[in-house]
Amino acid sequence: MSFTTPRPARPAPEPSPTLPPERLLLEETLPGGAAWSFSIRRHHTLRLTAAETGANVSFLCFNRQEPIDRYNMADTLKGQHTARLTTGFILVSDMGRAMLSITGDTLGWHDPLGGHDTAAHVTNKWGGKNYQTARNDFHRNSRDHFLIELAKHGLNARDLVPNVNFFSKLSTDDAGRLSFAPNHARPGDFVDLRAEMDLLVILTTCHHPMDTSPAYGPKAVKLQLWRSDPPAADDYCRTYRPENERAFYNSELLYV
Repeated sequence: MSFTTPRPARPAPEPSPTLPPERLLLEETLPGGAAWSFSIRRHHTLRLTAAETGANVSFLCFNRQEPIDRYNMADTLKGQHTARLTTGFILVSDMGRAMLSITGDTLGWHDPLGGHDTAAHVTNKWGGKNYQTARNDFHRNSRDHFLIELAKHGLNARDLVPNVNFFSKLSTDDAGRLSFAPNHARPGDFVDLRAEMDLLVILTTCHHPMDTSPAYGPKAVKLQLWRSDPPAADDYCRTYRPENERAFYNSELLYV
């Protein structure tokens, strides 16, 4: 699977490892196998940082005011001629709106294709451990976490769509077969996600469904939310492709 993506004439901005403390709104670390849902206001940025080697974040987002308008994997990829996500790319909604911009990234590759794990995936790979027998060491999965977090916001299984897996990479061979790249993310790797509309974000820190680890052990991830600047007319993500400019325009119409 190969795509040639035209890029802006200028290089991608270098991600800054430090955040302005006066703009920081939230900071916490999610343990491996956890779930989180939160409302993120427009032009605020969420930084995800791998706390351990091999971290994975399975990620969904929805228009906060109209959840029927949610992340659309197919439109995101075909509109930007890509099968991976990194700096410059945006997450596009069902309505053709820019939801999130990837404004910084130390990895260069995040997986939008692999989906998320289920209880059956986890049991088949690493055996079954439930709360009744293992207490807090029970085996968790993204599908169950997504459904629980969706329900907290009045949503359900009908709202579960293909997700992004940040910090994970899938490679392809000449026959189009996908393979998982173990330990793609290292401690300290991060990705910055700037909201281009008011969003509901749902994420889990469970295993990627194609993870080849010999033992169950999802990894911790640090979350930081801060007030970032609105995108300028020449913003790198806005001008990355003509399709991106249209998606930004569609989002901005919500706030006229």
